[in-house]
Amino acid sequence: MIFTFLKAKLHRATVTEANLDYEGSVTIDRDLLDAAGILINERVEVYDISNGNRFSTYAIEGARGSGVICINGAAAHLCKPDDLVIICAYVGLSEQEIQSHRPRVVLLDQFNRIKPELPNS
Repeated sequence: MIFTFLKAKLHRATVTEANLDYEGSVTIDRDLLDAAGILINERVEVYDISNGNRFSTYAIEGARGSGVICINGAAAHLCKPDDLVIICAYVGLSEQEIQSHRPRVVLLDQFNRIKPELPNS
């Protein structure tokens, strides 16, 4: 049996752009993808803190160090620039893998910079 668990989370990212004319996806700064361990074209869930909208899409690479979080395609109707969002990826784990699994949680400031980890977190 496979159980679905949180793999990675970008917490309180600020949407920098919404592009209706793109075919789909969410563009994410490469540094943030790397920090969270989210792969290019990996399915992600986007939860908009500002308005409650939730949707699935896939991650594409944005310029490293740019802080970009761009909601593309039809999903651009669901988020607007300056909205706060949580971007999550999930993973299927066997019972044996659950015990040792630790999701990567990346906390962001209002400029989509990674906040330093707190001691004992």
